[in-house]
Amino acid sequence: MAHLPLVAPHHPGIIARKDGTFYDRGRHERVVSLVLPVPGGRLRESAAYRALEDELRSSALGAKIAWDIVDRRRDRLHATICGQPLPTIDAAHRLALAALGPVTVELRGLFSGTVNHGRLYLRAYPQKLGDRDGLREIQRLLGRRESGLYLVGLYNLTDDLDAREAAALSALIDRWWDRPILRWQADALWLLGAKDDLVLDGDVAEAIPLCRPI
Repeated sequence: MAHLPLVAPHHPGIIARKDGTFYDRGRHERVVSLVLPVPGGRLRESAAYRALEDELRSSALGAKIAWDIVDRRRDRLHATICGQPLPTIDAAHRLALAALGPVTVELRGLFSGTVNHGRLYLRAYPQKLGDRDGLREIQRLLGRRESGLYLVGLYNLTDDLDAREAAALSALIDRWWDRPILRWQADALWLLGAKDDLVLDGDVAEAIPLCRPI
């Protein structure tokens, strides 16, 4: 419902609308989420990422990946920390977040979940801060459920996979599951607004520092 109309607008399986909501062919009212931004430029420079993408392009499922969407989203890549309803982030919260300091994050992958079968992800592994990982600590500070799972959506499928394509995806996941893709220090979070779940029209409403100004 959320992604297929955006990546394959003529697919017969599209759910165009949902009664009682503002949803219409993958689009909805603007929502704002608190996210961990991923440095798209550095990701593109990663040899491991380029190798993963080359394998995907040449694999049996490569023709069913919406590569144009990958290109359009490169500067909006993120892992959601707090979705809707967005918690109030007041001055005290901002001071607490700044006191955390930069959080080192490593991306690994490939990942395919049990909820959205039409999307492939990388997993974000944040450094430990005390007895929690850094992103769980942010969720705790904001009074939100601590998830422990942080996904960066990268690739969207334009159709169901057949048995051969699904086997190819399974082999790719096994081969790439725990391989490091990129490591960086995250020094800010984004309040990211969008009117679709792929953030094709997304805008950064605000960057919230994870370190005190020098």
